[in-house]
Parts: sequence; C-alpha cells; structure tokens
Amino acid sequence: MWDGIIKRSTYSLSLSCLHYSPALSTRRLVNQNPSILSVVLFYRIKQANLHPMAKRTLPILKQLLHRQAPPVSTPSRSVTYMPRPGDGAPRTVTLIPGDGIGPLVTGAVEQVMDAMHAPIYFEKFDVHGDMKTIPAEVLESIKKNKVCLKGGLNTPMGGGVSSLNVQLRKELDLYASLVNCFNLPGLPTRHENVDIVVIRENTEGEYAGLEHEVVPGVVESLKVITKFCSERIAKYAFEYAYLNNRKTVTAVHKANIMKLADGLFLESCREIASKYPGIKYNEIIVDNCCMQLVSKPEQFDVMVTPNLYGNLVANTAAGIAGGTGVMPGGNVGADHAVFEQGASAGNVGKQKIVDRKTANPVALLLSSAMMLRHLQFPSFADRLENSVKRVILEGKYRTKDLGGTSTTQEVVDAVISKLE
Repeated sequence: MWDGIIKRSTYSLSLSCLHYSPALSTRRLVNQNPSILSVVLFYRIKQANLHPMAKRTLPILKQLLHRQAPPVSTPSRSVTYMPRPGDGAPRTVTLIPGDGIGPLVTGAVEQVMDAMHAPIYFEKFDVHGDMKTIPAEVLESIKKNKVCLKGGLNTPMGGGVSSLNVQLRKELDLYASLVNCFNLPGLPTRHENVDIVVIRENTEGEYAGLEHEVVPGVVESLKVITKFCSERIAKYAFEYAYLNNRKTVTAVHKANIMKLADGLFLESCREIASKYPGIKYNEIIVDNCCMQLVSKPEQFDVMVTPNLYGNLVANTAAGIAGGTGVMPGGNVGADHAVFEQGASAGNVGKQKIVDRKTANPVALLLSSAMMLRHLQFPSFADRLENSVKRVILEGKYRTKDLGGTSTTQEVVDAVISKLE
C-alpha cells in the first residue's frame, strides 16, 4: 500500500520538509521510535507541497519502511511437562535390526539416541525373515519390555514360510497399525496440505492365513471379519481422532461386493461413530478411495480400514506425501507396541542400497520419535523430530530417494548436528 502512496506522492513533498537536513531528522526520528514510521511517512506526503528536491527523502523512508523488525523472542514452551516420580528412569526397548537396510536404519537410531542421551537402552536380537518362527527369547523380551523397535523383515514369496511380521502382530495382539503420511517442509511433492493417518486392522481379514487347496489347481483363501475386531479398531480410530484433535474419520470398505464381511465392518464403524458426535464420519469404497487419494489427498484426515485395504492405502498415501522413506508408523495393542517404518514398501530395500549404505533413515527416526512419546519422554521426542525436520528443510543432506546423494551416515550426522 505504502509503495503506491510513495510513487503517487513523489511530486508533493516540498521545501518545507527539506529546509533542515530531512535525511538526518527523519532517520533519527524513526530509529528512536520505529512504530511511528507510517505516521511520519503519511505526514510528509500529506502536508508537504510540490518540489522536485523532495525525492531525496523517498529512498530513506522506503528503506526504513521495509526494514525487517528485530525478532521477538518467544518462550520455547508455555506449559512445563510435569513427569511423575520415576518417569525419568531408563527404559529397555527390544531392538530387531532385521533384514536388508534394517541394520543401517536401526543403527542410525542408536546413534541419535546416544547423542541425545535419551533414557532408553536396547536389547538387540538377530531375527531374519527366512526363520520359521519368531524366537521365543525375542517374544519374551518384547512382553517384558512392552516396546520394540524393528527394521524390515523380508517375507519370502510363496512357499511354506509365513510372514514373521504377521506372526509378531498376532502373537502380541498388535491389532492397530498406524501410519502417518504428511508433507515435510522443504520436501516438494505433487500435493500440498497432506496429513493423513491410516489406521488398519492388523490381525484378521485376508491376513488370517486360512488357505488350503481344495483340489489340484483350486485354492481357497478365507477372509475373516469379526464384530469384536472391527469394533475395537473403529474405537481406536475414533479415540485417536479425539485425542489428537482430528475432525474426520473415513471408513474404507468394499461392502458393495463383500456385503457380509465388509458390511459387518461398516456396521461396527457406524456403531462406534455414534458415540463420537463431535467427529465427522464418512465411508468410501476402496477403489474410489485410491482414485481420490492420488487426485485430492488433502480431503482425508483419519482413515480406518480392514487389513488388506489398509496396507494398500497406507503405501499409496506415503508415496503421495513424500515416499516410504520418510513416513513413520507403528503397531499397538492393549499391552505392547512395535515401532517400524510406516509404509511396508521398501522397508527391506534393494541390495545395492545396502552395499552403498544409502538407505534413508528418516522414517525410522520419526517412528522413534513416536516411540519416545509412547514412553512418555516428550521433550526427547520433540528434539528428535525437530532436528529431522530441520535437515529436510535445509535440503543439504538427502538420500537418493529424496533427490540427493547423501549416505545414511551423512544424514545421521546432520540430524545429530541439529539437535538442541
């Protein structure tokens, strides 16, 4: 606005403003009281008469007008976190490095935790996806510690080896998978304002593992949906939305075809939704959901899904928001929690990434921040998350999947350097 006034009023300043060193007096007046700059400028323009020499004051006034105000110091927090006595005691976390890039990214977490002096220490176990079962001592450790951090476990295609990831979820009843897909400042993506939380039922559906060959060449695979599991995942989704000030929960389904199974899932979601009148409830068919995700993802908030749909939706949303290498996630039940990279695609990685040591550690670092909050160490979680976001925003250290050339270690060193 003032630029226009200055340009339109160049001719209207007079010798009455210049008969005494106008540059000196104007600068001194404004420096002593910056808040009256606009008043001075308005007065000079309005009260002065025509004179070409008045142009001498315009650059000074314009420079002062656009001078950046000194930063105002604000407190880093407004309310002190008051821990319960004993909350600062170190906690033991079970650590499973896993396969592929797993040891690289879990090693990155260990380094950052050491640099922060976080009050946790790890019990590390060597587990690989080609094992027939999760070793008993690993399960005992998780049951004792209540919390686990893991890298990806490779699941062989076909054959008789079942997924250890699924085994772990069922054994510990980790019925809720949570993946947070959001835009990171400084990381360009096709869509903006993406902040989606995908909450997926983790123990039944197509992952029930009930398959058999009826006759040679004919295989039957059972999809199991129960009211109990559907209600508890719906309740978890609405509870999450309520606790995190989320406004909408969308149930993803295919009830137009699977009328009994997905129909039961929808019925359960509707019953739970009726108990949360302050949260908007929507429903969407899974194929339309995928189309809407890639065209207008910002419309979604919290999404609750059966098992298979959630896997597809979470990985799609992760790709939209920046890639699987930056999306955090975890699995939680009534008694235990396992934190890992949010989107399963790429959590083991290709061998050349392992050989070159260029795996992206961001997803697991952010998952570790989720873990620290779960353990009631909020300040450590904030420090970790903020340092990761500063590195992404700066853009100097990024792995290949984010358009950079950095190694895993270079990203880790950058994150550590940004810790406050």
